[in-house]
Amino acid sequence: MTRLVLATRNAGKITELRAILADAGITHGLIGADAYPEIPDVKETGVTFAENALLKAHALATATGLPAIADDSGLCVDVLGGAPGIFSARWAGRHGDDEANLDLLLAQLSDIDAPHRGARFVCAAALALPDGTETVVEGELRGTLRTARAGADGFGYDPLFQPEGETSTFAQLPLSTKNAMSHRGRAFRELTPLVRKLVE
Repeated sequence: MTRLVLATRNAGKITELRAILADAGITHGLIGADAYPEIPDVKETGVTFAENALLKAHALATATGLPAIADDSGLCVDVLGGAPGIFSARWAGRHGDDEANLDLLLAQLSDIDAPHRGARFVCAAALALPDGTETVVEGELRGTLRTARAGADGFGYDPLFQPEGETSTFAQLPLSTKNAMSHRGRAFRELTPLVRKLVE
């Protein structure tokens, strides 16, 4: 059985990825990037989600000699011209400061009425092999942004994002429900047939 590296140290993402892959029957051979503390974090120098996902996947595949999957994802807000986009994790300045990012986004949208608070979550999921072979797919989900946080689960912008057709935010939904509809779930389900061949 081939092991597979999940190219992230984000605990929330690892939980989601493991759950998404488990739903597809892939439960063994998965290793988080934390298992390789000597490998430095990859600088996300790409200008698209796909470029950044591939940078991370190739870096881990090269460093470990194992197949690696990575994603780059973010929130694209209509009235902000698609921002924060690839800068979602560091929108307020410091990478991964979810609370600061939420506060800044709420401030920026404070005078925007409900009909104009449309947004979409986008995810590019990449699979890279040590020989340089690569595959990248994208998934997205549209929704609207609340005027205040709601829910205690999830991470990132989940407490503000209400998917189309739902009355709850991502942070209020059970993980299984979120994964069934999410941008990340959609993208990684497209990769699942390739991943299954590698780990079985």
